[in-house]
Amino acid sequence: MDQTENMIQVPNDLSFFAKLLFNGLGDELNLNNDSEVAIAIRGVIFLYLIILFLSVVTYKLGFAKQLPLLKSAVVYVVLAIGCMILTFFGLSLPIAEGLLISSAVLGIYRFRLHRERKDRPQSE
Repeated sequence: MDQTENMIQVPNDLSFFAKLLFNGLGDELNLNNDSEVAIAIRGVIFLYLIILFLSVVTYKLGFAKQLPLLKSAVVYVVLAIGCMILTFFGLSLPIAEGLLISSAVLGIYRFRLHRERKDRPQSE
């Protein structure tokens, strides 16, 4: 088996988080080198966890309602499965970056809403 058959080209158009996580791979991934494969697998897992965490935060800040336990579990399982798909898009598209910005915007909105409700005079 030729050495070039076990090489995979690393794309140049990785998103910001993907570039950070796949730092050290170079231009090609050698499938025979266990340390390079471990970096790639670890990078994909960390990217998935980042996207999952930011998706949960965005969901909780912007869209979550009080649900029974089983319905909440179903929502989070479907969210986790959807994040698997988003992880592969997140390699070249700024999925995690967009989720980070939306979480920040929703967090600021919720903070200001909480502060406004606290400062509002109580009617008797």
